Amino acid sequence: MRRHAQKLLLALLLASAGGCSVGPDYEKPTAPVATKFKEQAGWKASDPKDEIDRGRWWSIYRDPVLDALEKRVAIDNQSLKSAEAAYRQSRAIVDQARASFFPTISASGSVQRSYTGAGASRSGTSSVSIPTTGTGGTTTTVISGGLGSQSFNQFSASLGASWDIDIWGKIRRTVESDVATAQASAADLASARLSAQTTLAADYFQLRYQEELKRLLDATATAYRESLRIAQNQYNAGVAAKADVLTAQTQLLNAQSAAINAGVLRATLEHAIAVQVGQPAGDFAVDAGPLPRSVPVAPVGLPSTLLERRPDIAAAERRMAAANAQIGVAIAAYFPDLTLSGTYGSEATKIGRLFSAPTTFWSLGADVAESVLDFGARSAQVEQARGLFEQNVANYRQTVLTGFQQVEDELATLRILEEQAKVQDDVVKSAQEAERLTLNQYKAGTVPYSSVVTAQATSLSAQQTAIGLTQNRLTASVTLIQAIGGGWDATKLPRVDQVEDNTSFLKVVPIATDHPTSSDEPPADKK
Repeated sequence: MRRHAQKLLLALLLASAGGCSVGPDYEKPTAPVATKFKEQAGWKASDPKDEIDRGRWWSIYRDPVLDALEKRVAIDNQSLKSAEAAYRQSRAIVDQARASFFPTISASGSVQRSYTGAGASRSGTSSVSIPTTGTGGTTTTVISGGLGSQSFNQFSASLGASWDIDIWGKIRRTVESDVATAQASAADLASARLSAQTTLAADYFQLRYQEELKRLLDATATAYRESLRIAQNQYNAGVAAKADVLTAQTQLLNAQSAAINAGVLRATLEHAIAVQVGQPAGDFAVDAGPLPRSVPVAPVGLPSTLLERRPDIAAAERRMAAANAQIGVAIAAYFPDLTLSGTYGSEATKIGRLFSAPTTFWSLGADVAESVLDFGARSAQVEQARGLFEQNVANYRQTVLTGFQQVEDELATLRILEEQAKVQDDVVKSAQEAERLTLNQYKAGTVPYSSVVTAQATSLSAQQTAIGLTQNRLTASVTLIQAIGGGWDATKLPRVDQVEDNTSFLKVVPIATDHPTSSDEPPADKK
């Protein structure tokens, strides 16, 4: 009997090992890829960078304060910790799915003492079931008229195993789907990290802009204070009207008010940066510093490389693979489930006799289950899985298109703003010279004070625009880096073996390329 059981077990193991995986094998769908970046043609950036640090892309700005802040994002940002926990959850799901490859083993044991009193049943007979050694069964002892009493012990222990034999590849497809989902989660984490880093950089440059604006407004207020003194002297000398003094005073107060508002916005941005680096706003401060004047432009490379450099595109591609595997899971429902089960144990009235030859029992069997009629439920599940896959294909292609759009947008923004900045520098020089000449003319009494007001307002506006252009160009530079992936590439995704072995996915390793190829027919799919 034991030899036959061993042969049956070996046959089932061979059937499982050589089993097929129904459903379409995965083949990466094509996506629309441009041959070149249109906005890059014919434009040479004023401060191009030949390469970008894959780990520290923000170093191209040569700002030590920004460097220190960016390093803290990866360590203390709570949103990143949440994304990292989501990846660990997806890894645990892979472990759960892989556990189904192996049998489920259970153990049980019990101790029981039973007693029947002499007066339990005086008007007839009573029966007590007592385990019979050697058979694993029980025998019934009849006690007549309740004339006696009886007590006995019962000990039992057993091991049981149940094994779902993966003949049709349902478990294999489930693991394949879960691994791809875990890889997508790893890409989501990389995307969240890049988003947090670029958001911090953008907020940092806006903070520097508010500081630069406040410096400009403070300097303007100083100049306006001098204009007010001149107007007051002119009025005291009887050569200017009181309105000139009031106008000069109004200008001064407006400049002071705007400077205060810049301080408010700077404080708000500082608080936002505190949250991004995981610090309470009250315990965090950024020392004042200059707004960078140089605006570096990161290299965008060839359009075809964008598919491998953006973590959101990689995540969308991995979700396609996960959805494709789910088609196989749904198709496997057309075939019968085969479960191997076995039990080994012992029952005895004395604990010392447990697992002695006469008290042991065992069983080995196989169960086959198949749905005969489900009124189209399985077909609907297969169509649902196929629809999910096609939805993910569309999402992947849309993500690719959006990625190309974002690169083109930021290239156009940088190119046009660079041209505007050159013109704006000339505007500032002209406006400042006009302001100087007009004020001198007012001192000489040849122009009214309204001309001074107009010239000063024009000069201030031109300088604010110039500073704003610098800040906008810096923000566009950061956004371009985000659009091209920030130095990330698909080799940083965890390989299949790394996901299954729980190896750190932060290491730079080649991405697995042994993904299956596609076919799509139901139950008769390639095995």
